[in-house]
Amino acid sequence: MECKIRNISVNYEIIGQGKPIIMIHGYYPDHRLMAGCMEPIFYKLSGYKRIYIDLPGMGKTKAVEWITNSDIMLDIVIELIETIIPNTNFLLAGQSYGGYLARGIIYRMGSKVDGLLLLCPCIVADNEKRNTPSHIVLKRDGVLLSQIDLADVHEFNEMHVVQTERIWERYRDEILSGVKIADDKFLSNLQEHGYEFSFDVDNMGKKFTKPTLMILGRQDSSVGYKDAWDILDNYPRATFAVLDRAGHNLQIEQEDILNCLVNEWLTRIKES
Repeated sequence: MECKIRNISVNYEIIGQGKPIIMIHGYYPDHRLMAGCMEPIFYKLSGYKRIYIDLPGMGKTKAVEWITNSDIMLDIVIELIETIIPNTNFLLAGQSYGGYLARGIIYRMGSKVDGLLLLCPCIVADNEKRNTPSHIVLKRDGVLLSQIDLADVHEFNEMHVVQTERIWERYRDEILSGVKIADDKFLSNLQEHGYEFSFDVDNMGKKFTKPTLMILGRQDSSVGYKDAWDILDNYPRATFAVLDRAGHNLQIEQEDILNCLVNEWLTRIKES
């Protein structure tokens, strides 16, 4: 599906009916990242309308020159939400850069959000200022690596703490597939010149009191986990989980624990 926002068409996919939940992927992949880890949970449940977005420059949503920073990216996402689910409260889930944008949505329209899921969220936009661990591989599979195209081996090896055939296949289908079609020139320019919001997204003025779930990878060398602790007080209803054997793609490295935590988050939302 497509939604016209200003002069661009934003691609999105809707699955199911019921309470809307906006799903925002990270930088370079597309909506398949979120669909890949969320649909195994939600297809068993009724009453949820899952809305998976392709951000500009990623997936099937083309980039345009006037998107020069994350403030504008946030504006587009909010305009999309207000267009496809007007005057409706919703749930919100974001991974990595999507978690950064999700906090921007909380900052701008938190009263419309009934629950927040942050998966390996980018907390500190400036990569040089992040508190991150060094990359480590806890389970290496040399035979598997020898079977992967050399063009993909480095990225897979640098991103994953656990290497198995199933993890490779999910990474290939849910993440790498999006990375390969992303607009690298556009994304590199935005990352260099406008990745950080112009405002302090975590200086919200008031706390977000709806059920929240933050899931971090103990071995996540991309955004880390320690910086997220610094914003925890903004979310008094938050479960904060740091998972061992998990890097920046913990949704495929710790699938079972992710599923349990998300289901418990949904239970808390129903109760509230």
